[in-house]
Amino acid sequence: MAKQVEKPEWARVAEAFEASGQTQREFALARGMRLSTLQSWVYRRRRAEPAGAEPVRLLPVQVATAPMASESVLEVMAASGARVRFAVGTDVAYVARLVAALGA
Repeated sequence: MAKQVEKPEWARVAEAFEASGQTQREFALARGMRLSTLQSWVYRRRRAEPAGAEPVRLLPVQVATAPMASESVLEVMAASGARVRFAVGTDVAYVARLVAALGA
């Protein structure tokens, strides 16, 4: 019979998986654990996080001056080179979700 592992220890295992960069299968195999057990604890950990909680990634920003237009515009350029323009005052959360989707 397998040893019962306390919840805090499994939460740390799930967190270690998230930081590992490995697939769930690779992580479980490397640690001699059942894939289904790891999947269960990763699922529980993700559900316990606040909704919309994503790791913060800082990106380089280049500020350039431009001639004043009749309407102020914010331009975001993704690492892929895609450029998206928004009116100043556009919801920041919307811009962040769109830029994240473009980067994926």
